[in-house]
Amino acid sequence: MRHSIKHGNAMGVLEVHLEAGEAIVAEAGAMVAKDRSIDLEIALTPERNPGFWNVVKAFFIALVRKLVGGETFIVNHFTALAPGRLVLAPTFAGSIERRDLAGGSIILRAGAYLASAGNVHIALRWGGLRALFAREGLFFLEVSGHGSVWFSSYGAVEAMRCEGNLIVDNGHVLAFDPQLDFQIRAPGGGLLGLAASGEGLVCEFTGRGTVWVQTRNVQALVSWISPLLP
Repeated sequence: MRHSIKHGNAMGVLEVHLEAGEAIVAEAGAMVAKDRSIDLEIALTPERNPGFWNVVKAFFIALVRKLVGGETFIVNHFTALAPGRLVLAPTFAGSIERRDLAGGSIILRAGAYLASAGNVHIALRWGGLRALFAREGLFFLEVSGHGSVWFSSYGAVEAMRCEGNLIVDNGHVLAFDPQLDFQIRAPGGGLLGLAASGEGLVCEFTGRGTVWVQTRNVQALVSWISPLLP
């Protein structure tokens, strides 16, 4: 699938050129523009599974994705009836990254998923109470299968290699390889370190893999804006 990511780390948009029969799934509200030849179909999940019980299952999965996963309740399926162009954009000002999957998977923080193409499955992954304490929510999204996934950040994206140990402020964690384990802890420095670190907690990753870090923190933005609101 031909695509390009435009406007860099500031205001990234994803432009996809679809050939007849090609399809891509995107979060609801992500579409900026499309050609008339691109058909739009609304669904509860990225997968297309006919049958009554599959529809019921899809409804509950979509409900959980909305309530605890930070995603939209529905997704949009775009299919090209003839060659055409589709432009997508994330919610926050920032960058867009692509990850190709060949039977593997990637873990995304809530709200990071933008679009996917191919035989890609999206499931909820339990993060445990440690994730709740880190203000990342109880669930992450695990994207797996064969295809491509695009995810977005607030700010630019830095891919950091973990070779045994890596500590990242929890508000900057965007995505990570599934073989990495992590623990939530204080950043060090006693009570002063806890108070000076903003949210007060960091993610300590162990193992070998990649952690994608966003250069801006959504919670920091909320904390800055809240006192200005009437």
